[in-house]
Amino acid sequence: MAKYTDASCKLCRREGMKLFLKGERCTSKKCAMESRAFAPGQHGTLRKKSSEYSIQLREKQKAKRAYGLLEKQFHEYYEEAERLPGVTGENMLSLIERRLDNVVYRMGIGSSRAQSRQIVNHGLITVNGKTVDIPSYQTKPGDEIAVKENKKETKVATELRGAKIVMPKWVEFNTDTLVGKVLDKPKREDVDLTINEQLIIELYSK
Repeated sequence: MAKYTDASCKLCRREGMKLFLKGERCTSKKCAMESRAFAPGQHGTLRKKSSEYSIQLREKQKAKRAYGLLEKQFHEYYEEAERLPGVTGENMLSLIERRLDNVVYRMGIGSSRAQSRQIVNHGLITVNGKTVDIPSYQTKPGDEIAVKENKKETKVATELRGAKIVMPKWVEFNTDTLVGKVLDKPKREDVDLTINEQLIIELYSK
């Protein structure tokens, strides 16, 4: 992920929607979108006429920022999705959702995708019993995702025990054993981000 040094909340305000970049803060009254739901900067409240290209570009930026991906990484998912049978946009979202850092986030191990990426980078996660510290690692149905045995006393792990976590139906995670599983490939209805992926495909198809 590219290092973004400005306030994460500005990204949400720029895209006009919550990207859930700061975990629990995004669901609280402290979220900037609750009080300043307009673009940052001097002219943030002004309405601008949008071209077809700018609308498509904004949609791509929303998705990239929500998942914390660089342009090159994002475009590679598009290219891979295009080679797969089915609907390209849905394929692309399914591939991105199955990144290990996103799976860790979806299971509730990390409170945000950024934190989940750190958890993976620091070697706290195993896939099928082997340590994997690559956030972009592509998981598949049947993979067992767990907090590493010798990391189960870390702050992240102890806070998870007994917690009630709402997660999508394509993953499961036991907060007592700290072991989860990828049950299926995520379908379009499993992706809760307000993104029109078809606009992104149209942009890349030009």
